[in-house]
Amino acid sequence: MNDMTNPLLDFSGLPRFASVRAEHIEPAADRLIAEGRATIERLASQDAVPTWESFVEPLDDANERLARMWTQASHLNNVVNTPELRDAYNAALPKVTQYFSEQGQDQRLHAGFKALRAAKDFDSWPRARRRHVDNELRDFRLGGAELPPPQKERFREIQEELARLGAKFSENVLDATNAYALYITDASELSGLPEDVRQAAKEAAAKDGREGWKLTLHMPCYLPVMQYADSPSLRERMYRANVTRASAESLDGKAEWNNDPHVVRILELRAEAAKLLGYPTFADRSLATKMAATPAEALAFLDDLARRARPFAQRDMVELRQFAKQELGMAEVFAWDVSYASEKLRQKRYAFSEQEVKEYFTEDEVLAGMFRVVKAIYGLDVKAAQAELYRDDARFFEITDSSGQRVGQFYMDLYAREGKRGGAWMDDAINRRRLGKRVQTPVAFLTCNFPAPVNGRPALFTHRDVSTLFHEFGHGLHQLLTQVDELGVSGINGVEWDAVELPSQFMENFCWEWEVVAPMTKQVDTGARIPRELFDKMLAAKNFQSGMGFVRQLEFALFDMRLHAQAGAQTPQSVLALLDEVRAQVAVFEVPAFNRFPNQFSHIFAGGYAAGYYSYKWAEVLSSDAYGAFEESGVLNPETGARFRREVLACGGSRPALESFVAFRGRKPQIDALLRHNGMTATA
Repeated sequence: MNDMTNPLLDFSGLPRFASVRAEHIEPAADRLIAEGRATIERLASQDAVPTWESFVEPLDDANERLARMWTQASHLNNVVNTPELRDAYNAALPKVTQYFSEQGQDQRLHAGFKALRAAKDFDSWPRARRRHVDNELRDFRLGGAELPPPQKERFREIQEELARLGAKFSENVLDATNAYALYITDASELSGLPEDVRQAAKEAAAKDGREGWKLTLHMPCYLPVMQYADSPSLRERMYRANVTRASAESLDGKAEWNNDPHVVRILELRAEAAKLLGYPTFADRSLATKMAATPAEALAFLDDLARRARPFAQRDMVELRQFAKQELGMAEVFAWDVSYASEKLRQKRYAFSEQEVKEYFTEDEVLAGMFRVVKAIYGLDVKAAQAELYRDDARFFEITDSSGQRVGQFYMDLYAREGKRGGAWMDDAINRRRLGKRVQTPVAFLTCNFPAPVNGRPALFTHRDVSTLFHEFGHGLHQLLTQVDELGVSGINGVEWDAVELPSQFMENFCWEWEVVAPMTKQVDTGARIPRELFDKMLAAKNFQSGMGFVRQLEFALFDMRLHAQAGAQTPQSVLALLDEVRAQVAVFEVPAFNRFPNQFSHIFAGGYAAGYYSYKWAEVLSSDAYGAFEESGVLNPETGARFRREVLACGGSRPALESFVAFRGRKPQIDALLRHNGMTATA
């Protein structure tokens, strides 16, 4: 296939999604890998001393083409997964992994970057270029370039196997999620469920040719069941199905979907790779590219937060148990009762329900409101634009400045469905870089899993959904508003992993500002804006059970860091035993013995958060403190926004994240704002 017949080989503009087929993936990967290897051979044979123009730019050209192709294939595999697409993706995955693993160990390339670093005029280079070279030298070491040949080959084998295992882990979770269906024929079992959820379940059953209602483990169905269904037995069935996905405990899953062996093998391979590089544990190796210096520092940070937060979480749980016993007649609150009882307590205490709030957050109004924030603080316009789409319900937008100049573009895919990976994320499609006199416009993917429109009504979002959307848009702005022209440190490239969440968590704060929220609401039936009284109730309830939510995140982070900071072999039983230890330290309610949370923890077993989940809280310190500057000057203050854009978003990875924060805030970060935003005092 050539550039004309294979759309994945066309880099003249935006991805040609309407034309991409599964059979295009492997030939495109093969060709671009071959071209990349040819480029490397040419660079390695040069006699002249390497320069940025003769060495880095040609290498970037080759790697960017492969990365752009592979990002398209990966995105499609995540959002419109089919057996054919999955097979094609998995066939090419080892080849792509091997190519980059080989490159990371190539002594000739390593020598080229060393020569660049040793150049007499290196200190006078633009900072972004110096940062990129230093990062490359670090990554060569972490990629095994300095290992002896036998260990180098073993390291490469480990990386390829880890890539396959991560893909399989994610596929198992997706398959187990898609496979589960509970068909209900007795309407009384659905007592308490919101009407839009019931309607969606009815349409899903009809699509399968069944009577009644179809309940699934996709979040737009699962979460409302756990929050509103009056039937304890229904909640328990759904809870058990959800927490046993991809495990031997699953009642409906297939044996080949069991992630137990993958968890053990992934941990084993990560530990082996770390030791090859001279690190005692994988956690030590992971932190080589993060702000936290050692696992001990990260764990001390988490332990300190746990000490501050657990009293609030314990108070939350005592209140919930008392309420459930006195008002709901529950002698005991089980894991599958927590969301239900919490919603009842919220309604009683604050006289509103999330379902009532949801009626005001229609999709188009929410998007318009989010884009108004960008206009107010950054002076940028976001408007719908044209592009080839892989689904009719995906959308495409462009961002322009005050002169009408295009700044960036992004795809938005908001609805949950079968064949789509769960969760929410941002990924890059095209990165900003300078190509001669032209600057390449960055393009991003923003993906969520919200309820789709039902019965002719627009999509309705919970306030939690709105916060999630703002979060992912914050990631997108970090990628799209960069002013760095060097590919390796443009956008989120080169940003320390525990600072990547700063711009995303920062954006969530605007969802609690009246001047932002009121204009972006429109009651689905009446068209009325949300009443100030209702918003004030939401604000009063903002930190409702924040202690419980806080320690839940700490549980994930402590489990992740301790798991990867351990030496020695792991078993499924030892992994669960460690999780039990962590829960004993921070959790405030027991989970049943059949819970198999690690088998679905894709963030650390199939994503980039291994020994890095703590970064959510680490970055939340930064984001809360950064938002404090807006609280001090006015939350939509354009001067403060311009400074945040200039010192944080525009700089990308061209300098250390802490330096960017200090340049914006005028001082080092403080924890007080994080505790205040979560309803906790610094002395608690």
